[in-house]
Amino acid sequence: MIESNHNLPDSLPFILKGCIAGDRACQSKLYHLHAAKMMGVCMWYARNREEAEEILQDGFIRVFKYIHTYNAGGSFEGWIRKIMVNAALFKYRNKSAYLKIVTEFNADEHDIQAEATFVSRFDEKELIKLVQTLPPSYRMVFNLYVFEGLKHREIAALLHVSEGTSKSNLADARKILQAALTVSKKAVSS
Repeated sequence: MIESNHNLPDSLPFILKGCIAGDRACQSKLYHLHAAKMMGVCMWYARNREEAEEILQDGFIRVFKYIHTYNAGGSFEGWIRKIMVNAALFKYRNKSAYLKIVTEFNADEHDIQAEATFVSRFDEKELIKLVQTLPPSYRMVFNLYVFEGLKHREIAALLHVSEGTSKSNLADARKILQAALTVSKKAVSS
């Protein structure tokens, strides 16, 4: 008999054991414990809420498929986050035509500010909306660099582009976001 997930303990080892065994109540409990936070991660990578929900669902399908591989030595939330980011990347790799940008990075042409300063200027919801308006390749590179802390070499390998393209996409994404920030600040001032 399957228990309601409300009656299950919040003990991660108990829930993981149940998920590995295919227990639907444990899977439901795990989903409800982590879905909201992981939806936030998916929103950064998606064009809109519907696409974020697709990424979230694909991600949780993978979580349940590979939960037996989780090593309890690391953060479980971090493990799920990595799966969600990979689900987003998988979605965009399948749309590879959108990821091929031909411009290369030119340090003289691309004036770059520090991410912490730039990102801290935005309210989180405002930043998510602005990031969602970026072209897919810019959005992927921006998120992987700024929020996941990956190096351009790693991003290039993940997205199957050159390192220069990764740098260029990041610089262009920043320009777009900075322009949007300037416009929104002027609108507020008026």
